[in-house]
Amino acid sequence: MSDRVVLAYSGGLDTSVAIGWIAEETGAEVVAVAVDVGQGGEDLETIRKRALACGAVDAVVADARDEFAEQYCLPAMRANALYMDRYPLVSALSRPLIVKHLVKAAKYHNATAVAHGCTGKGNDQVRFEVGIGALAPDLKVIAPVRDYAWTREKAIAWAERRDLPIDVNKKSPYSIDQNVWGRAVETGFLEDIWNAPIEDVYSYTADPAVPRDRDEVVVTFDKGVPVAIDGETVTPLQAIQELNRRAGAQGVGRLDMVEDRLVGIKSREIYEAPGAIALITAHQELESVTVERDLARFKRQVEQRWSELVYDGLWFSPLKDALDAFVDRTQEHVSGEIRMVLHGGRAVVTGRRSERSLYDFNLATYDEGDTFDQSLAKGFVQLWGLPSKIAAKRDQQHGA
Repeated sequence: MSDRVVLAYSGGLDTSVAIGWIAEETGAEVVAVAVDVGQGGEDLETIRKRALACGAVDAVVADARDEFAEQYCLPAMRANALYMDRYPLVSALSRPLIVKHLVKAAKYHNATAVAHGCTGKGNDQVRFEVGIGALAPDLKVIAPVRDYAWTREKAIAWAERRDLPIDVNKKSPYSIDQNVWGRAVETGFLEDIWNAPIEDVYSYTADPAVPRDRDEVVVTFDKGVPVAIDGETVTPLQAIQELNRRAGAQGVGRLDMVEDRLVGIKSREIYEAPGAIALITAHQELESVTVERDLARFKRQVEQRWSELVYDGLWFSPLKDALDAFVDRTQEHVSGEIRMVLHGGRAVVTGRRSERSLYDFNLATYDEGDTFDQSLAKGFVQLWGLPSKIAAKRDQQHGA
């Protein structure tokens, strides 16, 4: 039996050409693996047939939308994960899931290598290869686009010479990656960071400047998991899809940012993540009501590091696992309801309630019913400021 290579297959030009190229260059049989993470477009059966028509000896297709929502998007939401405080890890979240399915297929088919279509400039090469190394360190990696200087022109010429069943003429001016958690757009005229994005860049969101009625939504959480929208029970996938629809219709979740890539360059990216931004906004607000102050302060540090680890391709790292355990512990009391208004490109919280709330009306009020003993505050303030007061006196004495 020939060696086998498992290829991360999207159904597009580069990975379709890669099937025949890998077989020709290495003599190995190619098994194509396509994973549905809610990216839309062609159905899995169409993609499977194309892979076989392009020369794959087998094509594995997986509907992983629920798995992606529950095991990847949900942990990101509970961690309030925003890389550089803005980016909700759209592409970064899907890569470890795809890696898991690639490794599973490689083991099943006794493959000796895994291949991907990433370039040498992006983050995805790291996410794929570091993930594969963590789960199956004996597997080799083949990266034709990066390691053999493929260009689109070379790929088109290859496809035409071999009469591959793919459309090589249509070319979007953008590079797009999308899944149920969001959509990422780059290249083309967007590479000039002075150029403003135009409306045809967007797909998940409507123009927030167009007048429309506002939309009020109530999201119910149980231990940090969204379990209902407007009283209707939902799965994590359904929660994301429903808020993609409703928040997207209000233009929520548009981001235009220059981000720091792992490889050391800065990249201009346009993101759309209506469901992700709405859910993170609601979750953050419920945490402000139910999570104790010092725990919340430390969690914000964890959230930043968690986001960096995932962005940098370290989903399967020991530190990421340890931080997951911490985040899980913080969610014990994050249950309740958040009311938001979706309108004009924003998700604005207007109400919150929880049986696990730490907000005590009688302590907070300045009106009748106030149970806070203000006489205790004087001594507290004096003791709290004592170290600073002592240091200030020393500095004055010694002319500091």
